[in-house]
Amino acid sequence: MKDYLWLNLKDLPYFRGVLRAVESRFYQDFDLTSPVLDLGCGDGDFAMVTFDQPLDVGVDPWTGPVRKAVKLDVYRMVVQGSGDTLPFDEGYFNSAVSNSVLEHIPDLDAVLVDLARVLRPGALFLFCVPNQNFLPNLSISSFFDRIGLRGLGNAYRAFFNKISRHHHCDDVPTWTARLERTGFRLEQSWDYFSPKALHVLEWGHYLGLPSLVAHGLFRKWILAPTKWNLALTRKLIEWVYTSEPKHPKGSYTFYVARRAG
Repeated sequence: MKDYLWLNLKDLPYFRGVLRAVESRFYQDFDLTSPVLDLGCGDGDFAMVTFDQPLDVGVDPWTGPVRKAVKLDVYRMVVQGSGDTLPFDEGYFNSAVSNSVLEHIPDLDAVLVDLARVLRPGALFLFCVPNQNFLPNLSISSFFDRIGLRGLGNAYRAFFNKISRHHHCDDVPTWTARLERTGFRLEQSWDYFSPKALHVLEWGHYLGLPSLVAHGLFRKWILAPTKWNLALTRKLIEWVYTSEPKHPKGSYTFYVARRAG
């Protein structure tokens, strides 16, 4: 198996890199039948790291990421457009993925309905999203709760959810009902990224500010993507990647669904 941790760390802030590395491994257990749709493909970095072969189509609404995805050549076709009006015929795709995207979409049902339209019956749909444990697992708000400052804890949770651009952090029953009413059936799911792992991600938003500055100035998150430069970073966070990522109180859920019918 590829070293997904290194492949993500060398291009991303460490807190995003370790989460994406965990998720990259999950996809290796599934065979995606072509043509494959990547819904919310972004700049294509995740697909480039995770999949050995180019995916057939990547769709994203944002111009900058789409242009980068085209340059990376990780999709046979990249389309800039909205997920609720996909420019493909009914039943065009045999499988689809969407990695940490659906939680950012306000009108989610409309997107899932159109995704179901362009998938053939029985098509595999793999996706992952933050769940109902995401906000309760945050360390700073939990500290405020413990010392009796629940109002500050709730304010921090609202703040972190806003900067994460989350519209949905739902549990499995909520997702099961959503999938069923939009044309899918759920086959399996599991929670991952323990509370301690989420603390790495949470604090990374603050400790990773130099990466934000570097990206603003040079359009690169990591200015020196070498193993010696990132050796200490890797040593400090590798336990998140190498330990069992599935966790009963995990902050994210990976879903395996199929197009119904």
